[in-house]
Amino acid sequence: MTDSSLVFKPEEADLSPKRPEKKPWKILIVDDEPEVHTATKLVLDDFEFEGAGLEFISAHSGKEAVKIMEIHEDIAVILLDVVMETQHAGLEVAHTVREILKNNVVRIILRTGQPGQAPERKVIVEYDINDYKQKTDMTAQRLFTAIYTAIRSYRDIQAIEKNRTGLRYIIEASGDLFKQQSIKRLAQGVLTQMSALFRLQDSIYIRSEGFTLTQGPEGDCEFIAATGKFAGDCGKNGCKIKETELEQQFRHVIRDKKSRYFGDNFVGYFPTQKKKHHILYLEGCGSDMNPEHADLLDIFTRNVGVAFDNRYLNQEIQETQQEIIHLLGELVESRSKETAYHVIRVGEYIDVLGNAAGYATKDIALIKAACPMHDIGKMAIPDAILMKPGKLTADEFNIMKTHTEIGHKILSTSRRTLLQMAATIAYTHHERWNGTGYPRGLKGVEIPLAGRLTCLADIFDALSSERVYKEAWPLDKVFDYIKQEKGKIFDPHLVDAAFDVKERILEIRQTYTDSPIHQPPA
Repeated sequence: MTDSSLVFKPEEADLSPKRPEKKPWKILIVDDEPEVHTATKLVLDDFEFEGAGLEFISAHSGKEAVKIMEIHEDIAVILLDVVMETQHAGLEVAHTVREILKNNVVRIILRTGQPGQAPERKVIVEYDINDYKQKTDMTAQRLFTAIYTAIRSYRDIQAIEKNRTGLRYIIEASGDLFKQQSIKRLAQGVLTQMSALFRLQDSIYIRSEGFTLTQGPEGDCEFIAATGKFAGDCGKNGCKIKETELEQQFRHVIRDKKSRYFGDNFVGYFPTQKKKHHILYLEGCGSDMNPEHADLLDIFTRNVGVAFDNRYLNQEIQETQQEIIHLLGELVESRSKETAYHVIRVGEYIDVLGNAAGYATKDIALIKAACPMHDIGKMAIPDAILMKPGKLTADEFNIMKTHTEIGHKILSTSRRTLLQMAATIAYTHHERWNGTGYPRGLKGVEIPLAGRLTCLADIFDALSSERVYKEAWPLDKVFDYIKQEKGKIFDPHLVDAAFDVKERILEIRQTYTDSPIHQPPA
């Protein structure tokens, strides 16, 4: 039988990744003598710390060393000569690194062949260096020991810095836990703390990476928090997984509903009460995690899962509240034989106008959410007045005007921020910039922003729409009217904003075209 006749059984696909090569520790050699660079590299050629070797970077002057430090923020150790282009060039480098570049993590070992130029006691007291060696005393073993000790210190300091960063994220998130961005900060903080605790390979910030994610609306996995090489891809709105191998691993644990290791990488599966799939990925943590770390991992995932469940519940409450408000707003409009899209268009106009005028996005979002209730008081107005096709008499108009006070009275009893805003809008959206409005005759900025915005949006939509008592105005005529009433009915700043975003307003008008809604039986 020849070799060519051999047939091997196909092997099952192995999702376990190959053990990644560990990124070397960077050592900056700063010395104006070339033979010092050569000797140092030779002595440390087979050096290894926690499975990683060394990467040597050479600088032959103090100025060159500073330029390198500005580019490489991840240098672990500087072997620094004192006397180079000047008698104290090395000391000047140390000062620049600590005081100008604010790099307090890199370990600095001062090496000098002229101890008189930099007395050890004076240097140790006045400069933030970590070791002092005379070149004549630097044997191969002492150099090995000094580098090993320095890298160990560098690793530990990085872990401390990582813990501080994680703690900051957690503190920032604790102020408002139910906001999506706060949840992300919380996950980021705890994940950062865990990365430091587990001392994942290749230093925390560079090669030791992990992230938590949740299943997106279409089943895709999206980032919630990230560290290491994934951190740069984790934007404000999350991002898609780019590495096919990782995606296969995540799909694998979601399918089996079970955590597992893939080589040295851990992929944890943690379902939540809201049927979301939470995945925790830790690269390079090893398959021999001790029980204490495993318990901390479990606590992390359970608590972050609870936080997300609470956010989902809070979001559901907000959406239900918003839906009820829209339905009530549409009910008012249907009673007065207006259209289903009126309250939607008014909200969209408010959003565009408020943001164009430069007001806080958060404030405009609240006003937009509350505005559908602006005419809720019309529920108490008799049909004969509300649906009268002709002009109202003075007495009828006085009755109609009471809808602002009725709406305010109904809504202001609530302690909810959204309904309090709705009460303000109901009460003030018929006030006029020049003080001729009702019910209180407020003038200028005495009128709350919510009332001024709703006034402009509501009148624009009323004029450009067909009503029981009038035909729709042409849009050019509506804009001419708004310009004419600038500083009279309308806030001048908002009028300017309206013309700045005129095209967007017209798009909204076109998108939400009038369609009759069902009228209740007589």
